[in-house]
Amino acid sequence: MSEFDGLVAVVTGGASGIGLATARSLAERGATVAVLDLAPDGIPTPLEGFVADVSDRTSVQAAIAAVGERFGRIDIVINNAGISAVGTVEDNDDAEWARVLDINVVGMARVSAAALPWLRKSPCAAIVNVCSIAALNGLPQRAIYGASKGAVLALTFAMATDHVREGIRVNCVSPGTVATPFVDRMLAKFDDPVAERAALDARQATGRMVTPEEVAGAILYLASPLSASTTGTALEVDGGVHNLRVRPVTPAG
Repeated sequence: MSEFDGLVAVVTGGASGIGLATARSLAERGATVAVLDLAPDGIPTPLEGFVADVSDRTSVQAAIAAVGERFGRIDIVINNAGISAVGTVEDNDDAEWARVLDINVVGMARVSAAALPWLRKSPCAAIVNVCSIAALNGLPQRAIYGASKGAVLALTFAMATDHVREGIRVNCVSPGTVATPFVDRMLAKFDDPVAERAALDARQATGRMVTPEEVAGAILYLASPLSASTTGTALEVDGGVHNLRVRPVTPAG
């Protein structure tokens, strides 16, 4: 038996990367998992796919309603869907700013708002937002992305305050750079993707990027009914980026 047995979880952006790793882990621990994604075709069993565009409120509401109708309850929401953006404030136009903020921030609000009526009925309701170390650390060439994740952090605290007395816990994870298709697409925009990947590995004190499964483990901790006193928390899964200042390794001799 697991603490997730009998619970229904929604994972946005669950067809790949952190989302897929989280959906699989939840299912392995006994949850029924609904994956909301633009293209959920081909997701592995026992995951259930639902088409949803987090930038469209009607699409989100329809998908959440379908999940609730199919399974009769929603207990956990993992707001994972998001997109990347590379550049300084000079490099992206207003349309790109609006697109990234709409998906990365407002998208989480849309999904959460649609799910709240179901979560209020759950005895162990939890929302986990996927944030980033970019919320509290200035990363080069990540102006829009950092701004969006800073907003996610603030949104997490605001939601946690608004819904704590309704029995709904809201937390977030702040990963470092994670080795996912999301990062691969971002790296492809650089002149030297190999060198940029090496730099991303080196940025973590552990010397490597974080794995999706490591982030999933943190998400499951925050989503678990066993963590009933954890709310309004940002949990860093970053290989030490935020707090560690290690010296560069130098050859012996």
